[in-house]
Amino acid sequence: MSNHPTERFNRIMLPHLDAAYNLARWLTRNSDETEDIVQESFIKAFRHFNTFRGENSRSWLLAIVRNNCYDWLKAQKRHSEIRMAIHAQELDAPTLQHNPEISFFNDVNRAIIDKALAELPVEFREAIVLRELEDCSYQEISAITGAPLGTVMSRLARGRSMLRDKLAAEFCEKNQ
Repeated sequence: MSNHPTERFNRIMLPHLDAAYNLARWLTRNSDETEDIVQESFIKAFRHFNTFRGENSRSWLLAIVRNNCYDWLKAQKRHSEIRMAIHAQELDAPTLQHNPEISFFNDVNRAIIDKALAELPVEFREAIVLRELEDCSYQEISAITGAPLGTVMSRLARGRSMLRDKLAAEFCEKNQ
């Protein structure tokens, strides 16, 4: 196995490309910017790869992605009040080709969940995306966000509660 820096970087960091894209997409809700942010994050990670000491590579990379997303959000002057637009073409809803009815309900439910998640304040959405979609541990989330473990746990609990309330309201509204 080669120890060339580029090959080592590719071997260690490229497996986390999907997680980086997913986090950036959920934080920015802008697919064009997501690609740019992920690309910029990988360039930054490569430039500073000599500072990587072999700790958790996913956490290290996702922290860079997160910081770049927040920089972008601040530049857009939307950090505290992010307005989300849900575009069906951006959602990767799973479909069941053999049953159009099940496929339709899966798509509708996925869109409702994605819309409710997108409406959460960014710090709660971030915690839920990292935990539930990227399967990060609490410790990894703490390392990525720079927040104390108790804050991570609190954000997850509050974020889940807000998400549950939004979904309950949405389903009650649809069933009336």
